[in-house]
Amino acid sequence: MADCLFCGIVAGEVPAEIVFESERAVAFRDVNPMAPVHVLVVPRRHIVNASDVTSAHADDVAALFEAARAVAEAEGIAAPERGYRLVMNVGADATNSVPHLHVHVLGGRSMTWPPG
Repeated sequence: MADCLFCGIVAGEVPAEIVFESERAVAFRDVNPMAPVHVLVVPRRHIVNASDVTSAHADDVAALFEAARAVAEAEGIAAPERGYRLVMNVGADATNSVPHLHVHVLGGRSMTWPPG
């Protein structure tokens, strides 16, 4: 999608600190981190958000979660005694500012609930 920030990152047209790439997913550091580890994982294929996911997106969604796990392992937060949070936001009220499906991988500190 021509005007999508994350599509621009996936295409290499917009600079980002890429930490993981696969055939179907790309992961990069969030420019406004909310935790010591804050990485966004996006599918290479443009999908607006989780509300638009259908069974036709199964491979893309699986790749998203595989990439999130790989990022957590690479960042040292995947061990059970550490842990991490995966967050998906849908719509403006959830602060979803870029309409491209993505998962936030958050970790590196103890997380509180409910989130602040």
